[in-house]
Amino acid sequence: MPELPPAELLALDRAHVWHPYGPMPGRTAPLVVESASGVRLRLAEPAHGQRELVDGMSSWWSAIHGYNHPVLNEAARGQLDRMSHVMFGGLTHEPAVRLAATLVDITPEPLRHVFLADSGSVSVEVAVKMCLQYWRSAGRPAKQRLLTWRGGYHGDTWQPMSVCDPDGGMHGLWQGVLPRQIFAEAPPTEYEETYAEGLRALIGRHARELAAVVVEPVVQGAGGMRFHSPAYLRVLREACDEHDVLLILDEIATGFGRTGTLFAAGQAGISPDVMCVGKALTGGYLTMAATLCTSRVAEGISRGEVPVLAHGPTFMGNPLASAVANASIGLLLGQDWEREVKRIGTGLDEGLAEAAALPGVRDVRVLGAIGVVQLDHEVNMAAATRAAVREGVWLRPFRDLVYTMPPYVTDDDDVARICRAVTAAAREG
Repeated sequence: MPELPPAELLALDRAHVWHPYGPMPGRTAPLVVESASGVRLRLAEPAHGQRELVDGMSSWWSAIHGYNHPVLNEAARGQLDRMSHVMFGGLTHEPAVRLAATLVDITPEPLRHVFLADSGSVSVEVAVKMCLQYWRSAGRPAKQRLLTWRGGYHGDTWQPMSVCDPDGGMHGLWQGVLPRQIFAEAPPTEYEETYAEGLRALIGRHARELAAVVVEPVVQGAGGMRFHSPAYLRVLREACDEHDVLLILDEIATGFGRTGTLFAAGQAGISPDVMCVGKALTGGYLTMAATLCTSRVAEGISRGEVPVLAHGPTFMGNPLASAVANASIGLLLGQDWEREVKRIGTGLDEGLAEAAALPGVRDVRVLGAIGVVQLDHEVNMAAATRAAVREGVWLRPFRDLVYTMPPYVTDDDDVARICRAVTAAAREG
């Protein structure tokens, strides 16, 4: 098919395409990307004097190896020559089996069993379903509520929405319709024993009705880009063990090295009963996620009146996505990714320092390959985006935040460019 001219494409986009977290039709025309390579997005036509933009977002934190990577391209081409998809019910195949085995190898013990899902939100749905069904199978159906802390974000499907922040999050519209969960206050950045004691007491008080505690470890992502002490994860693990409650860690955003350890749980030296991974799993090539659980959870469900986990996405275990995920994990582990993440973090620390003195900036923080500038007001997204694009960088600010999560292959000059763009966006937004 012939390529559409940008003007015609944008007209069709406005007429028919509903973009994430936006109205229909959209109020602001998106930029048209015609190709991507390395850390650069090439636009179909210049925007604010720029034809190429350094991607400071890793395409919502997934493209950790950048774009058009020869290793991932070859994995996709090779799998296409064999089969792009086959149903997973009653059939299996090497890419999915290898992926499951690898995930078990690299995640904390005793996670042993892998359910392959098709998105991060679905992996959280599956995690919740696992925990609810575990307690039903154990003859304790009253344990059906979830506990989390405020400031979190776990996805846009039903159960995940119920454990997103009920006030500051995106899903306040659904209060009164969503399941009513139990919320602690957002975790402080540094460890505070008073807060820890409150967590323990809250879990103990609701233990009879709690199926699980679910949190994002160390970094709360789209709920506010807040960091917290890993020590709170140990508090949760101990309290869940004491009161017979399962622990779910949502590592969809934090997994595969983003915070400086392969998984954020490693910073606390703990293991959950259930873990969700996604985003960077396929290096940003294809949608895929996974829910891992312990043998205790899996065997508990299998002993129940309904001895199966009643969930099965059509594209579960997709061979093409599995093959690329295997290649992406191999690429990550085959290099000194810790050094690269640390290098990017050092560049973000240095490059964002001047933003702290800007009027309207409340906080500047860096962890791993994550840099955040928090404002004391709602960001003007249009103005902030224009400022970043003029610097040759793609960013996606939200709420009161201008932040970046660069691909791990971003070199020092481009990290500095990203920092200039974040600073410009914070100044003008």
